[in-house]
Amino acid sequence: MAEQVPAAAAGTVALGEGPVVNRLGFGAMRITGAGIWGPPADRGEAVRVLRRAVELGVQFADTADSYGPEVSEQLIAEALATYPDDLVVATKGGYLRDGPDQWRPDGRPEHLRAACEGSLRRLGVEQITLYQLHVPDPAVPYDESVGALVALRDEGKIGHIGLSNVDVDQVRQALALTPVASVQNRYNLSARGSDPVVDLAGEVGCAFIPWAPVGGRRPGEGAALREVAERHGATAVQVAIAWQLARAPHVLPIPGTSSVDHLEQNVAAAALRLSDDDLARLDRHSPPAGPARRMAGRLRRTLRG
Repeated sequence: MAEQVPAAAAGTVALGEGPVVNRLGFGAMRITGAGIWGPPADRGEAVRVLRRAVELGVQFADTADSYGPEVSEQLIAEALATYPDDLVVATKGGYLRDGPDQWRPDGRPEHLRAACEGSLRRLGVEQITLYQLHVPDPAVPYDESVGALVALRDEGKIGHIGLSNVDVDQVRQALALTPVASVQNRYNLSARGSDPVVDLAGEVGCAFIPWAPVGGRRPGEGAALREVAERHGATAVQVAIAWQLARAPHVLPIPGTSSVDHLEQNVAAAALRLSDDDLARLDRHSPPAGPARRMAGRLRRTLRG
């Protein structure tokens, strides 16, 4: 079944002024160990997941130096050593890790430079197509952190700049300094606080990359999701992904998994088309968007993504 519904069924999206990719990507956070720390329990399966994603037409893989730390990038390099020409491996820098489920921002320019250069070595590339500031660091002026990425781009070490865990004001502040190819925030039916950022990204020509795209304490939970899934003979997780795809044409979901079976189910969601009635039902049972500032505060406290 999954063979017949590759990621291309979702259409394509441009990463700002950068490359165009199929509009269903893969988030490579969950191919690490518990707490996003250390190696995965089944390294072979993690490698199979990455290779199968490419076979299914996934052209965008999202990772970060902090996933493991370093483990996710190393696995991507191992699994996809000869990168397909149409594959974009995007990574991020700006977090330090002290242990499982522990995240500490570091947006100092010297740290971001070292993080980027480490990612270049681990991924085995001369340039990272899309490099994202993982999180604003309240101890460092935001312009300095973004400016460090501008310098790395000017040196040819990164092709395009992305942002993560930001609010509307921070997107606009970055745009005053540089073109921005993508914005990545937590966003799903259970967490609509980034609605203003999704809209702004579309207005300025950025891709919006939702992390935790299926939401809830358990992926795909909720009566509305279950009801719509039953209508379509799909899973609730597939409906959650299809809702992301229907939200706006510049939204690029990156559901992650450490299982080939779950990967194939996720990619199958690329072909699922929700009706206006489905979307209205889902929207009625999702929380309203809060002010952008309040959303940004929650993101900083979460320190994840």
